[in-house]
Amino acid sequence: MPSTSAHSTQEIQGSSAFAGVTTQSEATIIYNLPFGDLLYRAHGIHRANFDPNAVQMSRLLSVKTGGCAEDCGYCSQSAHYPTGLKASKLMEVERVLAEARKAKEGGATRYCMGAAWRSPKDRDMDAIVAMVEGVRALGMETCMTLGMLTPQQSARLADAGLDYYNHNIDTSERFYSEIITTRSFADRLETLANVREAGIKVCAGGILGMGETAEDRISMLVTLANLPTPPESVPINMLIPIPGSRLANAQPIDPIDFVRTVALARVLMPTSYVRLSAGRTDMSDETQALCFFAGANSIFVGETLLTADNPGEDQDAALFRRLGLKAEQLERAE
Repeated sequence: MPSTSAHSTQEIQGSSAFAGVTTQSEATIIYNLPFGDLLYRAHGIHRANFDPNAVQMSRLLSVKTGGCAEDCGYCSQSAHYPTGLKASKLMEVERVLAEARKAKEGGATRYCMGAAWRSPKDRDMDAIVAMVEGVRALGMETCMTLGMLTPQQSARLADAGLDYYNHNIDTSERFYSEIITTRSFADRLETLANVREAGIKVCAGGILGMGETAEDRISMLVTLANLPTPPESVPINMLIPIPGSRLANAQPIDPIDFVRTVALARVLMPTSYVRLSAGRTDMSDETQALCFFAGANSIFVGETLLTADNPGEDQDAALFRRLGLKAEQLERAE
C-alpha cells in the first residue's frame, strides 16, 4: 500500500501545472513533499516557463530613507525603534538618474526605487514621476515602493510609465498583526488592487524568519497566488535582524525551510519572477544554488539593499560562474 507522501508525489508529478492550486490544504501537501520531490516539481515548472540559467538583475535605491511612521517590527527605517538610522529627505531626481545609469552599466535591467513613507504626499509626486520617466528613458524597467497608494496616485504613476509597484504583504493574515499594527493586512491588499486597476504590474512577496510558522508562509503564498492576477514578481526575503528593531533577536529560518518556500512560490505562481531579496549575505552559496534550482530567477545586485548589506557584484559574478548562470537581458516591445 503506497504511503501518503508517495501518493501525494504521484499526484504532483502527474499534473502539468499548479497555477490552479487555491487552497491552504493543497499548498501544504506540496510544501511537505519529500525535499527532492518538491525541488523536482518546482524545477520542472520553472524550466517550462523560463530559461533556467538566466537570472534577472535588479538594483534597489533608497530615494528617501528613515523616519517612517509605520511600526513594522523588522524595519530599520521605522521611527518607532532606536535603530540609529538618520532620516533623510527625498533625493534629487538627477542624483537618482545618475545612480540608475551606473546600475545599467553594471548589468541591471530593472531599477527599483524605495521611499520610507506610510504613503507619498501629493507634493512629492512630481519628483517621483520624473524619476520614473527618467529611468524608463534609459531603457530600464522601473519599480517603485512608496507605501500605500490611492487610486489617483496609482493612475499618475501608470501614466508616467511605471512598470512595477512593490508592496509586500509580508506574512500571513493571521500573523500580520504580530509584526505591524499601524496598518492592516486589508490595507496592503487594497493598495495592490489600486495598482493593478491602474494597469501597473504587481511586485509582492514577504519576509521569512520573523517567528511565523510554516503554515503562515504557505498562507502568504496562497494569498498571493489567489489574487485576481498573481504578482508578476514575488520577492522572498530572509529577515535581517536589525539592532534596535522589535525583531532584533528573532531566530533565523532553517535554510531548507527557506528553499521549500521558494519552491512553493514557483509551483503556485509558475510565470512570476521569484526574487531572492534581503538576507542573501547570510545565505551560503549552496543555499542560493538550491533556491535557483527551485525556481528563484531574480536577485538584487549591489552592495546595499535599501539600508542593509547585500553581496557585492564580484561575489555574485563568482557564484554565477560556478553555477553556469547568466544575467537575463531585457527585451522591450517599444
